[in-house]
Amino acid sequence: MSTSTWMVVEDEPDLYTTLLTLFGAWSIDGVAFTNGTDAVKWIDDVDAGAADTNIPELAILDIRLPGVEGPDIGARLRKSPVLKEIAIVLVTAFHLSPQQEKEAIAKAQADDLIYKPLPAPSEFRAILQKAIAKRRVTPSPLTEAPPLTEKSEPEPGEGEKPANQEADHAAHDTP
Repeated sequence: MSTSTWMVVEDEPDLYTTLLTLFGAWSIDGVAFTNGTDAVKWIDDVDAGAADTNIPELAILDIRLPGVEGPDIGARLRKSPVLKEIAIVLVTAFHLSPQQEKEAIAKAQADDLIYKPLPAPSEFRAILQKAIAKRRVTPSPLTEAPPLTEKSEPEPGEGEKPANQEADHAAHDTP
């Protein structure tokens, strides 16, 4: 019996199949698309109450896709009244400058960015679960946040880059 549903938008056929196979091995239902246009149509259907599916708790979005690109899909998810709290992890095989990384993450309001090739399945799953856990405890800027309180020192993790971002540059800078 599945306990979770995860969304994936990936146009590379082998990786698409691998991700869905991993989801099956982990007892996770998959909502999967090979292009951004179909993903956005599905989001529209979910918002209209026309999609017969479980609501995913995570979206894995390739940055470069046919039709609508990953950061734009992420931005659309954040505008969705139904899906706005979903954890978003961007993936890419392309080397991005630090500025491009910041722009993609900001546009999608993503929780993480991972470079391809993806890490080993156990590490990959841990990264994804961390993004889900972070989303559960961190209010979205689109939802009402608790009142701000004065603080003298930054909270742990403030200003940090997404997990594995710097390590992935060195290990996975492939076009």
